[in-house]
Amino acid sequence: MAKQYSRDEVARHNKADDLWVVIDSVVYDLTRFAAAHPGGEHVLVEVAGTDATDEFYSLHRHSVLLRFAKFAVGAVAGEKPKILQEAGSLSAVPYAEDAYWMGAKSPYFNESHVAFRKAVRLFVDTELRPHAQEYEDNGGKIALELYQAMGRFGLLASRIGPGQHLKLVPSLPAGVKPDQFDYFHELIAHEEIARLGSPGFADGLGAGFVIGLPPVLAFGSKEMIQKVVPGVLSGDKRICLAITEPYAGSDVANIRCTAKKTPCGKFYIVNGVKKWITNGHFSDYFVTAVRTGGAGHNGVSMLLIERTEGLETKQMKTSYSSAAGTAYITYDNVKVPVENLIGKENQGFPVIMYNFNHERWLIICAVNRGSRLVTEEAFKWAVQRKVFGKPLIEQPVIRFKLAKMVAEVEAVQNWLESVTYNMCKMSYKEQSLHLAGPIALLKYQSTRVAHNVSDEAVQILGGRAITKTGLGSIVEGFQRTYKYGSILGGSEEIMADLGVRMALKSFPKNARL
Repeated sequence: MAKQYSRDEVARHNKADDLWVVIDSVVYDLTRFAAAHPGGEHVLVEVAGTDATDEFYSLHRHSVLLRFAKFAVGAVAGEKPKILQEAGSLSAVPYAEDAYWMGAKSPYFNESHVAFRKAVRLFVDTELRPHAQEYEDNGGKIALELYQAMGRFGLLASRIGPGQHLKLVPSLPAGVKPDQFDYFHELIAHEEIARLGSPGFADGLGAGFVIGLPPVLAFGSKEMIQKVVPGVLSGDKRICLAITEPYAGSDVANIRCTAKKTPCGKFYIVNGVKKWITNGHFSDYFVTAVRTGGAGHNGVSMLLIERTEGLETKQMKTSYSSAAGTAYITYDNVKVPVENLIGKENQGFPVIMYNFNHERWLIICAVNRGSRLVTEEAFKWAVQRKVFGKPLIEQPVIRFKLAKMVAEVEAVQNWLESVTYNMCKMSYKEQSLHLAGPIALLKYQSTRVAHNVSDEAVQILGGRAITKTGLGSIVEGFQRTYKYGSILGGSEEIMADLGVRMALKSFPKNARL
């Protein structure tokens, strides 16, 4: 049991060489730390012997207390901490969680989803979050052990939808059975990783995997699946999707990377470059779009290429952490067995298109959860920040900003859940026909909302929102990186146009004003 002190006893330790403070009922002896305090010793001397809870939370995030727990010497007698942030817990801040987890009723979720979120959140908070800030700040190749931990837990398999691949892992989070698993479980998995608030690190945890492995599962040969899939799902191997080039982004049909058969017909020789390939810097497998025929999409094929002689990856410097492993890839006479063809030769375009709806959907899941997290951050700050002698939240303009943020996030979430429900009920063919347009429009809307949320949050947090460390770090990271979602998987303009073009296909010819 922690030693108990009265507030009068704490008050006697009020000098630089004998410096105690109280933060949320816990007593800290900061005497040895004062001289090393980043903000200067005088900041601590000013509050020596007093309750510095308000001062602490006006300058620091709660996580700082965890790092300095070694300075705790006891507690104030008869008092208990009021500010609790337990690993794996749900937030009680209004709108910080999806409506169902705030007590609303829903036709979409059941007990397995509740157990699944609880298990995944605890795993993310205890196994991944402790490493998030270090990787976000310093970059570098994410340790294979983290991938393997996700593999053992079943989190990797949970991020690429329902299917037979779920039977290739020992278990899924919370013991969910493969035949129970649906797209709402997957939605939860994407949301919980996005909730880390470390965009580069989060993408480094498998953003390449979630778009790179599905083509292998759907179009790869039995031998290819047996060779590749178990190692990737276990986290022992890493995979990425390599389509984009300096010459072709959304215009996939114009890729230039070539694959020519050897005279013996047993190999392809691949030459070309790929750019902005997420996870490419540290991947073992590259699901690569190549040109095997003439111009246009009818000459495109897909190859599974292993990291081998002639394939080199270079780290690219982008707006977020290098932990994402964004790469520039060069293929210089890379020799690839013809057995590594995914699907059929010159019919790679359908392979590429196959997973686009799913990729865009998972981007929506992550982007809107990021918007929700930033809304929560802004709400917390508005309540705890005092300006002109009263909380910031008492300013009508601040409440109006929060109202806009909440309304837009909740609107996207409800549309997302409707789309997800239909994904659960429709075949792939039905999804392609009925959901391609709505998913494109929803992706467009989700990234527009992210833009608006970022803008309002920055205004609410002020200078802290443009500072990489401290109270505004999550908002700063979001405002610097939210545009990724508006480009990856199809730009906003392409998405908006696609959504309307798909609607025109079913537009009644006899409709008139």
